[in-house]
Amino acid sequence: MKKLFKLFTFLVLMVPFIAKAQILEPVQWTVETEKLNQNEYNIVFKAEIEDGWHLYSQNTPFGGPMPLYFEFIDTLGVERIGGVEEPKAIVHYSDVFEIDEHFFEKEAVFTQRVKLLEGAATVSGVITGQSCKEQCVPITYDFEVQLGEPAVVEADSANEAEKSGSKGLFGMLLGAVIWGLAALMTPCVFPMIPMTVSFFLHGDESKAVGRFKAIMYYVFIVGLYTLPIAAIIMITWLFGGDSVTADIFNWISTSWVTNILFFVVFMVFAASFFGAFELTLPNSWVNKTDSKTSTSKGLGGVFFMALTLVLVSFACTGPIVGTVLIKSTSGEVWTPIITMMVFAMAFGLPFALCALFPSLLQNMPKSGGWLNSVKVVLGFIEIALGFKFLSVADQTYHWGLLDREVYLAIWIVTFTLLGFYLLGKIKFAHDSDVPHLSVFRLVLAIVVFTFVVYMIPGMWGAPLKALSGYLPPQQTMDFDLKRINQENSDKVIQYVDAKMSNISVQTEQVDKKVTSVLCEEPKYADIFHLPHGLKGYYDYDQALACAKAQNKPIYIDFTGHGCVNCREMEANVWSDPRVLEMLRNDYVIVALYVDDKTKLPKEEWIIGADGKEKKSIGRVNADFQISKFNTNAQPYYCLMGHNGELLVNPRAYDLDKDAFVNFLKEGIENFNNGVSIRNIYE
Repeated sequence: MKKLFKLFTFLVLMVPFIAKAQILEPVQWTVETEKLNQNEYNIVFKAEIEDGWHLYSQNTPFGGPMPLYFEFIDTLGVERIGGVEEPKAIVHYSDVFEIDEHFFEKEAVFTQRVKLLEGAATVSGVITGQSCKEQCVPITYDFEVQLGEPAVVEADSANEAEKSGSKGLFGMLLGAVIWGLAALMTPCVFPMIPMTVSFFLHGDESKAVGRFKAIMYYVFIVGLYTLPIAAIIMITWLFGGDSVTADIFNWISTSWVTNILFFVVFMVFAASFFGAFELTLPNSWVNKTDSKTSTSKGLGGVFFMALTLVLVSFACTGPIVGTVLIKSTSGEVWTPIITMMVFAMAFGLPFALCALFPSLLQNMPKSGGWLNSVKVVLGFIEIALGFKFLSVADQTYHWGLLDREVYLAIWIVTFTLLGFYLLGKIKFAHDSDVPHLSVFRLVLAIVVFTFVVYMIPGMWGAPLKALSGYLPPQQTMDFDLKRINQENSDKVIQYVDAKMSNISVQTEQVDKKVTSVLCEEPKYADIFHLPHGLKGYYDYDQALACAKAQNKPIYIDFTGHGCVNCREMEANVWSDPRVLEMLRNDYVIVALYVDDKTKLPKEEWIIGADGKEKKSIGRVNADFQISKFNTNAQPYYCLMGHNGELLVNPRAYDLDKDAFVNFLKEGIENFNNGVSIRNIYE
């Protein structure tokens, strides 16, 4: 009874110092391996103890301070021989505990002998104990060591080509064509098509001049994309600083300045389409380019339209262009330039065709206001898609203005008004009277109202996969029935698990559930969220620590607030039950936003690969992606081990669910077998 009272007194006195345990580290640990023969090793734990402090032995008698304990968590493929051997301890009688204390001072070396059963294996675990001076603090140290040589899979020729920045000229050119055409469907590019049509509707009466202007429009688009890119690549190649170019394109696509500007431009064009005013180019701009020859009449205006298209489209094509630029870091110069030119040619071709058609439209009957109706319809579309830019700025800077339900409400109202306009219930000043409803307008109205009905359930959490790339993340919703149901389901499961644990009933499902618990509260969880109720981290170091503790591989998601393709992948691929199961149970997820503007504390600033200071979350993450993976494209998925091992070749945007499932399975298998393709730190 007396000993218990003294022990209780000791613990009470120790409580005030528990809070200081995080900053008091009187014991510093290092772990090494010593090869004894072909299959046997010594794992050597060395403890450096500060002057005046005691580290208590494994053999500390019961009733005294906490004894040292070595817990081995992951010993697959390894057989331990005996226990942990320790040096001779200092023995001193304690008046407090009335026992002989066993402790070490200054330095102590502990050894665990093991036998390797396979070609390579990882041994991990945790050391717990207690160290005392005038106060006592708990000791906790996580360790992990590699025994043997891990297998390395040599990348095939295609992967090696990817590492060097090229998959072959033909493959790159084909990819450039595909990306150029796909870019047309992005929210910042598609609305430029009606702008092009509207501009060229006011072209010259001469068909020859109209064709010339359309061709020059195409040439300007290709030139404005290719020539600056070529100059940047050449300067980068000559003087270095490739990451600077990535910063430029990241700024164009994510800065509030550019996105607000693009938003205003779209709203101005929409107002013009509604008949509020007529957009005309300054005569001085045109006159300066028209003064030399009659064949160049209006060429200045054509150039301005091409320049507007290129600048606006960069908000969506910037990451694509940035990826091409990064390929020049491996010494390629001409290939990225040629690839960029092919991308621009594919991208600009539909606009050139749109520029040619207006000259044909002039020959159509001028009676009726069908042309104005087309402009009004396009004006509603301009309003809807223009909010995408405001949404990007809102998400990137965390303003909280356009949550998903607010964004959806704007779209629902906009397209509802469009439907009423098509039915003739709304008229603008320049509209002609519609004596009867045509079949074409009726069909369009049905399509529009069907779209409105499709969006309405999204106000309460419906995923709306078809619009996933355009809408803000579902996690921004204040009232999400799906999330509420999931949270309630999790509470029920936790309650059942607790009851089952109390009666000592363990099932495979329960054990699996436990492994998916986060190790600690994620940093930045107040501003970032994962889709589908997944739990993970937003800081690489924090995710790495948890992955080591749970002996899981890391799933790195390089993403962005303004990344359309990222949202489409999350909505259409991540949602697959097979993918969700592996992400929940077999990986530690870390989402690294490359475009976030949140400023970090000064102590977390880093010097990037370009020698410049990175002060925000986005810049730090972008530098990590560029320097370690040689790309700045999003989405970009990497499966990693604990020491920088890249388990499989990363994946980018690809809606093939089966391929993604195989990607995750291969990562798990390679992690368990000690297989990797390269180390990002080498």
